[in-house]
Amino acid sequence: MFVKSFPEVSADPGIRRQVLSDSAELMMVAFRFEEQGAEGKLHNHPHVQSTYVESGAFRFSIDGEEFEVGAGDSFVIPSGATHGCVCLTPGTLIDTFSPRRDDFL
Repeated sequence: MFVKSFPEVSADPGIRRQVLSDSAELMMVAFRFEEQGAEGKLHNHPHVQSTYVESGAFRFSIDGEEFEVGAGDSFVIPSGATHGCVCLTPGTLIDTFSPRRDDFL
């Protein structure tokens, strides 16, 4: 089966997460930030992550370096890098992970 449906779940206060597609090598996930100030807490993981800002505005921290992004921006978070974000304007981030994050299934 090529098309699967995944439920939307609570990730952190004010943040909903939904797996959009997955394979062992790659996973795409939507993070919907519902309110200003919602925070994706600092964390790290062995996966390479690419983030695309579908809508909204966010302040990110990657290994202590802070920057702001908005709709249409994208960037890569290296494997093992400590990162997190704060929502400045409600919106959606589309993240891809390589390999798949089994903890999201």
